[in-house]
Amino acid sequence: MSNVDSSSPGTQVWHLNLNKRETYVEKISKTWNEIKRNVYTEDEQSSTRKLIKSTPTMVFSVIGDSDSCVPSPWPTSVFQTALIEAAKSGGETFILFKGNGGGVSNVVRDAYQHYEDMEFGSETRTVNDPERHIKLISMAGKKTDKQQSERNMATIHTCEIEEGDDFMLDFEQFVSEQEIFYFGTDMEFKIPVPIVILVCEGDIDTISHISKALQGKIPVIIMKGSGNAADLVLDYIDDPNILRKNVSIILNIELDDPKFSNLENNLQTIRDNWDLVGVFDLDRDDPHVLSGIAGKAIVSCWSVKRSSRYSNPDVQQKEKQTAGTNKHMSQSASKSFCMDLIDHDQLVKGLKWGSRPYVQSPNFCTSTSLPLYFYFGYQILQAKPLMKECGDVLLLEALKANRCDYVRVLLDRGVKFNIDNLSELYEQTISCQDCKFKEQDCLHFKWILYQIPTAKTLCLQLLQTGKIKERNITMNGKTTKKNTKHVSVISATKKLCCEILGYEEYMQGETFTDESIADVLLWSIFVNRKELAEICWLRGKDQLLTGLVCSAILKELSNNASNVKEQVLSKDLEDHSKIFQGRCLSIMDRMYEENTKQAIDLMDTQTVVWGIHSSPLTFAYENFMYDVVAHTCSQKYMNKQWYNRLSPKIVPFLKSALSKPRKFIFAPRTKYLLNYVIFFFVLAMYSDFVLTSIGDPFYDTIKAHVFEYSMYVWAVGDFIEELIACFGCKNTPGRSHRGYWSRVLRHLNDFWNVVDLLSFLLLTIALCVRHAYPVPPTFTFARNMFALSLLVMYLRILEVFLIHRIMGPTIIMIKEMLKDLLRFLFIAVVVVLGVGIYYHANMWPDHQSIWSDDWNNWRIWSIIYFPYWQLYAELNLETLDGSEPANCTKNRTIWENDPSKTGCSQDDWTVKAIAGIYVLFSNLLLVNLVIAMFSYTFERVQENSEKLWHFQRYTVICDYNRRIPSPFNLIPRLVQLIFLLKRDRSCDIKIGHTEIDLMNTKEKRKKSALQKNFQKIISFRSYNTK
Repeated sequence: MSNVDSSSPGTQVWHLNLNKRETYVEKISKTWNEIKRNVYTEDEQSSTRKLIKSTPTMVFSVIGDSDSCVPSPWPTSVFQTALIEAAKSGGETFILFKGNGGGVSNVVRDAYQHYEDMEFGSETRTVNDPERHIKLISMAGKKTDKQQSERNMATIHTCEIEEGDDFMLDFEQFVSEQEIFYFGTDMEFKIPVPIVILVCEGDIDTISHISKALQGKIPVIIMKGSGNAADLVLDYIDDPNILRKNVSIILNIELDDPKFSNLENNLQTIRDNWDLVGVFDLDRDDPHVLSGIAGKAIVSCWSVKRSSRYSNPDVQQKEKQTAGTNKHMSQSASKSFCMDLIDHDQLVKGLKWGSRPYVQSPNFCTSTSLPLYFYFGYQILQAKPLMKECGDVLLLEALKANRCDYVRVLLDRGVKFNIDNLSELYEQTISCQDCKFKEQDCLHFKWILYQIPTAKTLCLQLLQTGKIKERNITMNGKTTKKNTKHVSVISATKKLCCEILGYEEYMQGETFTDESIADVLLWSIFVNRKELAEICWLRGKDQLLTGLVCSAILKELSNNASNVKEQVLSKDLEDHSKIFQGRCLSIMDRMYEENTKQAIDLMDTQTVVWGIHSSPLTFAYENFMYDVVAHTCSQKYMNKQWYNRLSPKIVPFLKSALSKPRKFIFAPRTKYLLNYVIFFFVLAMYSDFVLTSIGDPFYDTIKAHVFEYSMYVWAVGDFIEELIACFGCKNTPGRSHRGYWSRVLRHLNDFWNVVDLLSFLLLTIALCVRHAYPVPPTFTFARNMFALSLLVMYLRILEVFLIHRIMGPTIIMIKEMLKDLLRFLFIAVVVVLGVGIYYHANMWPDHQSIWSDDWNNWRIWSIIYFPYWQLYAELNLETLDGSEPANCTKNRTIWENDPSKTGCSQDDWTVKAIAGIYVLFSNLLLVNLVIAMFSYTFERVQENSEKLWHFQRYTVICDYNRRIPSPFNLIPRLVQLIFLLKRDRSCDIKIGHTEIDLMNTKEKRKKSALQKNFQKIISFRSYNTK
């Protein structure tokens, strides 16, 4: 029947040896069967489909090759992209084209070559490879020349037919009448093969082709802007009166009256059937919308064909006669086939069988996938009706294809995501197909997740879920098996979320309830699907805390992407993070306007989101969301906590000590004032002690002992409070629920906490030296440590002014400028050390003693002495020019053996030259550099001073909400410790159970439900605009 010619590399051409005695229709049928036989293998099975597909689910026929018209430049790259993207969305797709040497055929060949290069790279894929979902079919109406057939191009399936140019149109008509099982053979649901004619350029014969195709109810899409016949048709539709002028201008030909009349008749036919024609504007339309235009055109043609069929009595009589043998034929998009014969399992299996293949990387997911698949699937489920029971299959496909419109429609119809499909969703969107992570760097999103060291194991568990586990469940005396794969995936995603943000997973009362929309939201965050994330966020619960968690996760993923130099992805993730934070701020504004009390209370309402147990305000503070902390809702809540619901004015506040003593005593403002009053007294006693009672007869006095040991007692109590602030009870209202290590890092991130710990460290060292070695030689070092500790404690006084509205921003500026100063000192130390070594090497050459026994006499101090003070314009030229100081000695033996003696320096002109350059560099460049850094920091802090001050104020409020001023805390903390040790429980468990018991009360549940509904209503009012 046929033989294969492999004369050119990469090209396989089938020559059909057609018998002249065969009828024309048989020739077309044989061509169709021959194509299917050669492009599909007998045992082809996709990884996601168990049944063999031997018929395409989409056919595009590209026409427009012309030998008579002069082509004009047009955006071929747009058409090539649109053609391939539409073919991808069609599933198993055939692309038919003339295959001759015309311009349109070359454009199609190049598009297919680009598809192969992008899809397979350097890999060699056979013609019938299951992963080759797009087949290019050349329908050559006449034999091509040898030069054209031997082109080194992508694999093209070529059928050389001797029947002339009309064979292409007849073949298209034949294909449109063939039928396929769109959802598998288990479902008796046949539809005609979807076929669309794409028109580029063209001549008069192309217009005739379009006219005849529309008469046969074959949809046509015209590429506007491709020139020639395509633009002539569109111009005629707009204004038929300028046809003769356009024929000569656009086609560059002159027609006699019979030919012009024939052309006009064809164009009028096209005009009459214009509802079957789609238009794709090559200059304006996005390439990804072609598949949507094709889907609409196909459905429109089928609808017209059904209407004309049932309006014709002859056709109806013929269908009644053949209904017994072929009752399910040609009912493409109708609901008249026997739905009762299809059970639930067959329906689900058929929908999954018909799903389209997708590119695994989310960066390449198109927004116009599966239009026909969704259309037919939706019609079936609506007719059954089984939308809620089986719609999850359509929802899964829409999620994978990033079809936000379909997702929104299905969710609005009550379809819920089947949690059993969660693992498939992650495997086909986050992980890379055939990923060689261990051999080479992977730049997909999976690689970004791998950059989280503590989450690497969890990432592996998430992306490699393994085999489906089953467990037996007994219900009503019957034992059934349930898929638990989704449970492990949910657990892995929650753990991954907690690890990314540094939280301990909240497990108390944890059950895997139906929160599928929240799980889909977390997936959309990991794959950075912005619009899908918004849809799921609106339809979830706890919108405020959930939005803040989403923002924090995206921020961390952005940082990890930046670490692997994925700057574009990092910026995109950061923008997505800001979008979620902006949404939260917007609904906070709306909630405050609608119900102020509810909005304020909501800021401290604790709930669980993906294993993270926190409240919106606490979570925002822990993740440095300054705008959220500085919001009016947050500030109102802070004021309520700070004053403990008492008057903010100082005089009424003090009077409340008599009227409301309990509230007054436990108010953070009271504890704050009391703490610093005690601190000032301790500072005065400490100063007196350091000045008079170290190694001095005054130490033996009672006052010295009282001052010293009072300071020790206060320091112990204050240090205990610092430890509780860092490691205290997680479930205390307003406290952090992060892991211990994360809380330590968060505590040390605060500059003032570092100052506090430094003062305790220096005091401990001084205490050890003072009492462990109480001999006179050590008093000097002990005095140094005590004095240094006292100096740091004086710096702690600045922390008092953080709560002040005017002084607070100034203190913040000083803190930020200290960071700039440390960066400057790092540069200065390098320069000073290099210049100092140059000075010393040339002024005191061959000095043998660098590190002497007494650290006070180390040469390093004299090395850095001169260049350091030159930073402040102390030039010391009398030493640099070799002048002999009065106490120097030229005897080398003396100054080498006695480090206290100074050797006379040597005169070296290079020292003075280097000194001049160094002074110029240090005073004009380095000093002005640090001034510029200070100016930038001042402007930055000044611009955001209000937000930074509110943030620091919340830090103080959180601290003093649970702090007990030292030394009054010693007895209460000791009682708490004994109480906890007797019960052998941590404060976390105790308080956690107390909260859970409270939440189980009817009042708490009602309040929680009201707050959730309040958030959802406000969120939908603000963002549900589509």
